Amino acid sequence: MTQPLHIPYNPTLDTLSLEEVANSLEEIGSRFSVESLNWPEAFPYRPLTIITAAHSGSHLYLDFFVRCNYLRAVNYTDNSPVSEDSCVEFYVSTGNSAESYHAFEFNCVGTINASACTARKECTPLQADQLSLIRRYASVGTRPFEEVEGSFIWNVVVAIPLNMIGVNYNGEPVALRGNFNKCASATSQPHYLSWAPINSPTPDFHRPDCFGEIILD
Repeated sequence: MTQPLHIPYNPTLDTLSLEEVANSLEEIGSRFSVESLNWPEAFPYRPLTIITAAHSGSHLYLDFFVRCNYLRAVNYTDNSPVSEDSCVEFYVSTGNSAESYHAFEFNCVGTINASACTARKECTPLQADQLSLIRRYASVGTRPFEEVEGSFIWNVVVAIPLNMIGVNYNGEPVALRGNFNKCASATSQPHYLSWAPINSPTPDFHRPDCFGEIILD
């Protein structure tokens, strides 16, 4: 069973650029791995994926760090199927409903696919004005490219407004449920990793029943 994840509070993050946030999170953030190999026989590849997280009271800051052998970023339009590319994801529920959650997916050039889900896999894409409020920084730049093979290290840093996911932080701990995922379905090494284990016969991240406990301190 996944231990609760505590995400620390630091209001100074809102004053920094996302590149500066990445450096700051090294010192103040909570660091954890995305390494649950839920379907090892069909998809055995497990690229190193580490996330560092903190929040400012108004935004949740996530730094996704990945080391992999194939890199793909074909999708460059927001709300396109970025999970086909080298992709990292954050799914989160406020806990008010067992089925209601948000899904945020980012490929390695920072293209986002985000939606609000009222039931499992019944999701409504967020609008462009909402997506514009999610700050993003991609270490490999923002231009799309076909798959390349080699040894790659990359990171994507994002800032998600807490009110976008229904959180009003007032200094008291806030309990959430969620999962963090790493995938790349259309690459030469397709894989589907998660932070909290997922109990399903085939790859499926839309499983709020498998979400782990996340606490905004």
